[in-house]
Amino acid sequence: MKNKLNNNAEFVIKILKKLDKAYPDIDIALNFSTPYELLFATILSAQCTDAMVNKTTANLFKKYKTIDDYAQADIKELEKLVHQCGFYRNKAKNIKKSAQMIRDDFGGQVPSNMDDLQKLAGVARKTANIVMSSAFGKQVGIAVDTHVIRISNILKLTKHTDPVKIEQDLMQIVPQKSWKKFSFLIQTLGRRVCKARTPNCPICPIKPECKPQRQ
Repeated sequence: MKNKLNNNAEFVIKILKKLDKAYPDIDIALNFSTPYELLFATILSAQCTDAMVNKTTANLFKKYKTIDDYAQADIKELEKLVHQCGFYRNKAKNIKKSAQMIRDDFGGQVPSNMDDLQKLAGVARKTANIVMSSAFGKQVGIAVDTHVIRISNILKLTKHTDPVKIEQDLMQIVPQKSWKKFSFLIQTLGRRVCKARTPNCPICPIKPECKPQRQ
């Protein structure tokens, strides 16, 4: 029983209902007004808190108003603006390069399909899924971050640690209409309750479903 996967859609639906009740109206925490702003905010969010990203983008979005602005940005100025988000040199480089690709290869518009999105600098499946669902309203996959990786394994929804394989497993059991919400709910649970080092199990909204999996 210990290694048996919970690959029953009914189990996932029960979890979703309880989390939805615990965290109503949960949506993306990143501030943005255009697809490219969400894209750049998501690039900045790697190994950085949403609060810090929003603090950073408040200034970033004021300085750069168009894709051309980002494509032509002085890299040192861009690095200075995103410094607080960590890995600032690589993130600034990816933002500038992505902007150049959007301008030169995609007619100035952020591509609205997974294949083209993943051609942009610094964009892997997680980032592409976030942009697709929150900027374009298209649920074509599940954004898998560290919280989703960890909690999906705790709940035995997958046996994998590779994000792509985890996403494939989850897409088989999570209703497609809930792919976006699943990520947000699991991320919220991970941030507020099921923390990696200090999980607060007594107040967990899915404790009855989770407890047997930890045994």
